Amino acid sequence: MSGLRSLPLRCLPFADAASEALPLGQLLRLSLFQVSVGMASVMLLGTLNRVMIVELSVPAMVVAVMIALPVLVAPFRALFGFRSDTYRSSIGWKRIPYLWFGSLWQMGGLAVMPFALLVLSGDTVHDVPFAGEVLAGLAFLMTGLGLHMTQTAGLALACDRATEETRPKVVALLYVMFLLGMGVSALIIGGLLADFSNLGLIRVVQGAALVGLLLNLAALWKQEQVKPMSREERAAPRPVFQDAWRDYAKGGQAGRLLAVVFLGTMAFTMQDVLLEPYGGEILGLSVSLTTLLTAMWAAGALIGYGLSARLLGRGMDPVRLAALGLLAGLAAFSAVIFAAPMQSTLRFYTGAGLIGFGGGVFAVATLIYAMTLPVGDLAGRGLALGAWGAAQATAAGLAIALGGGIRDIVGSWAMSGALGPALVSPATGYSTVYHLEIGLIFLTLIALGPMAARVTRSDGPVPRGLPEFPT
Repeated sequence: MSGLRSLPLRCLPFADAASEALPLGQLLRLSLFQVSVGMASVMLLGTLNRVMIVELSVPAMVVAVMIALPVLVAPFRALFGFRSDTYRSSIGWKRIPYLWFGSLWQMGGLAVMPFALLVLSGDTVHDVPFAGEVLAGLAFLMTGLGLHMTQTAGLALACDRATEETRPKVVALLYVMFLLGMGVSALIIGGLLADFSNLGLIRVVQGAALVGLLLNLAALWKQEQVKPMSREERAAPRPVFQDAWRDYAKGGQAGRLLAVVFLGTMAFTMQDVLLEPYGGEILGLSVSLTTLLTAMWAAGALIGYGLSARLLGRGMDPVRLAALGLLAGLAAFSAVIFAAPMQSTLRFYTGAGLIGFGGGVFAVATLIYAMTLPVGDLAGRGLALGAWGAAQATAAGLAIALGGGIRDIVGSWAMSGALGPALVSPATGYSTVYHLEIGLIFLTLIALGPMAARVTRSDGPVPRGLPEFPT
């Protein structure tokens, strides 16, 4: 009977991510902050992007600037993490205040977003110049600030509560919840906005703001113990960010890790806005068939998260696991490139799935490495996780912008015949971006090599080959 009672818990996905310090119920509740972040990401990068261009007739250049604004906040994630490491409250909380205020910023940005967009579209009468641009910019900045603050503090809190053995599984679970939040919210929001109206836009966006706040409130509830601090403890001088950063980077691996994360993220995300147009324009796929690419990418990412949790739980070196994800990316982009001359839909879908798989494995592995990287006396886990998030988010925003620009420029050159008759094809612009991503993967592998662990024995370390690559 005891075996039957424990059967459902054993069969539950990621049930082994729980520990005595972080029971399964509290872990699942804590992971709701990732659902909120996923929903906000869909609003910023998908729903509002399309609404501004199509329904509200906002110029595409203005939309691109608005979408890029949250990326400008990304480098401050390291500062958010550091502040949550050193924060001193009268009841002893460190992460929860940043989770809470990040939730308020996120809700506030989304709450004023629809009104700002209506002003931006010219649907209202006013005499204030650039009122729409300023209001919309502030709304996007507020949402981006809240999103980055919430995710940084939430990941740091999960790292604080997880044990060393369960930490890889906890990270994988958090990524799964992020994907779940994006997928479910995209379906719900898309259905609610099927019959577009200004009033419907206000209701949906502000409803998403309220749901995000409630999810984050449920996530942070009773996740940190109350440890009252005396006035003297709170008044004691705290470390300075510059000193903590130097302390964190003095080991040498922190800077290399951030370079690896930046290059690898660029390699996997430069194609984010190109994959579906590539399928439609080059392979002639219908809209319904290209939308399946997102499902293929998500399925590959889920498999990557699950495999990463399993391999890291068995003691695999996260650096070597990150290399495995990069090698999967080589196969993925090669399949996408060869799909055009071979007119192979199967290769194209396989490549999309492998992009999700490789990117998922790479993200989990590098995040785990950031969590386990030794920190000094002044730096903390929040700073390490914030730096990882800053490198990833900044690289993603830059890569998406570069990918679209390179495709347009090279494509126009190719179609004009400037690159020679052999390259007069609409596929040339896309293929150039995919080849650049392959080159970035090789650069990432070169940067990653010296970080690989070595086998030790009684007479000293034994090189494994890759760390000795002359970089």
